[in-house]
This record gives sequence, structure tokens and C-alpha cells, in this order.
Amino acid sequence: MDLRRGRKGAFQMKARLLLWLRAIRVEQWTKNGVVMMAWFFSVADASQKEIARGWQSFLMAFLMAGAFSLVSSAFYLLNDVADYETDRLHPVKRLRPIAARQIARIAAVRVALVLFAVGFAYPALIVMLLPSRTLAFGTMLAYTVMQCFYTGFLKRIPYIDVVTLSLGFVLRAVAGAAIIAAYISPWLLVCTFTLSMFLAFCKRRNEMALARESRAVLKRYHPKLLDALIVVAGLSSVGEYLAYTLRAQMGHRFPFLWTTSVFVLLGVLRYMRLAWGGGDVGRPERILLTDRKLWLALLGYALSAVAVVWFGR
Repeated sequence: MDLRRGRKGAFQMKARLLLWLRAIRVEQWTKNGVVMMAWFFSVADASQKEIARGWQSFLMAFLMAGAFSLVSSAFYLLNDVADYETDRLHPVKRLRPIAARQIARIAAVRVALVLFAVGFAYPALIVMLLPSRTLAFGTMLAYTVMQCFYTGFLKRIPYIDVVTLSLGFVLRAVAGAAIIAAYISPWLLVCTFTLSMFLAFCKRRNEMALARESRAVLKRYHPKLLDALIVVAGLSSVGEYLAYTLRAQMGHRFPFLWTTSVFVLLGVLRYMRLAWGGGDVGRPERILLTDRKLWLALLGYALSAVAVVWFGR
């Protein structure tokens, strides 16, 4: 009898844990990989080769990505609490633990506060040990303030909501550079911004097709303008990345880095095709792994970038 109770208790605990993992969107933590971008590309600067290759700097950047993951999860919970009523009308979002009443809203707020505390603990500790890395803490603080405004009212303003989300990725990239005191090219930051806008505009288009009535802000998006912005943002990100690879210093150190832009272009074009062809671009973290052609473009980029940056010097 006790054994059965023990198994039942373990099963319930496991189910509860999985429920919370769904609520904090663990699968979206991959988005915070942009924090590692500065560590990877800082190898382009000869004066920073030791920093870029050092396991210490890798670990610092990786933990910063983890800190952003916790803070972003806290905002996912707060957003779900704030959008509780509208999410219950959405065909997909109504299945989320908070909207489905599987997790109490007050419990979600409490867990969000804990995630904030743990997430900020790491950059705060780094600043105490290395005062020169204050920018990393300041960037995370700026990200948090911006997300508070987004949750409060910016997400209800068309186009501004996308710009805000995109700036969040730029701040992640800056924080990743600041935590290891590495230089990050403005071209990469601009490329991050426009690529983030491209993905966000594609997501808005997907949401308009699925459940335009569930969110008031979607009614204020003009379909034709949204399609035009998808094209502009997508191709701009490709052009900016190509400009980064061809700039004087980068072109001198890595003359073949521009070849990786071919995979960037293929990935963007494939994503456009999915956005206009009914693909599930509303969840980019899933479609990046489930769509074979998109996955091949990402794999091709990753392999070619590693080959050029690490072995093509």
C-alpha cells in the first residue's frame, strides 16, 4: 500500500514539474543563445583570441544565457497571468497551464519573483567580483524594465510590440559581450535586430491567420503592410550580415566568411515560404527543428561558420 502511495506521489510530482516546465517555456530558452554570439565571433579580433577560446569566458557567457533564460521565463509567467482572459479564447494559448487553470495565477507570480531573484544573482555576483563588467548587469536591468513596459502596455501597440521584442534580443547580445568584456560589431547588433523583427513579423502573420479575434492588437495590423515588412526585415538582415562579413577587418582575417551568408539567405527565404504557406511560424523554436529544409540551412550555416572562423584563419 505504501509502495503504491509512493509511486502515485512520485507520478504526481513528475506531472507537476512537467506542468511548470511548460509554463516557463523551457523550449524557448534556445532564443537566449544569442547571448553567446559575442563569445563566438570575438575570435575575429586577434587581440581577443585567448578570451574567445578560454573556457572561463565560455562559462561566463553560458551562465549569462542561463540568467536571461530565467528572467525571460519569469516574464512568460507574468504575461500569461496578464493575458489570462484573452488566452482562454485563443485556440492554442488556451491550453497553456495558466489559461487552462492548471496553475494558479498567484502561484505563477510567486515563481516569477523567484526566477527574477535567481536570474539577477549571477550578473550581480560578477559585478561584485569584476566591477568592470557592470554593463552586463545594467543591460539585464534595462531588458527587465523594457519587458515590464511591454507586458504593461507596449504589447498592445502594433509594430511597436515587435520593435520592443527585437530590442530585447539586441540587449541579450550586448549583455553577452559585456560579461566577457568582448567587442561586438555594430553590424551584428543591427543584423540581430532586423532578423528578430523578421521572425516576430512572421509570428504576427501566423497569429492573424489563426486567431485574429483573440488579440485586439492583431486587428490593427494591416496584412499587406505586414507582408512588406517581412520581406524588408528578412532581406535587410541578410544584407547586414553580408556587410559584416565583408567589412575591411573581417574580410582580411576571414576572407571566406561571406560564404556563410548563402545559408542565411536560404534560411530566410525558407522561413518566408513557411510564413506565407501556412507553416507553424508562430512557434519558431519548434519549426527550426521540425522543418527539414530550414534545419539543413541552419546546420549548413553552423558548420560553415565554425569551419571558417576556427579553421580558416
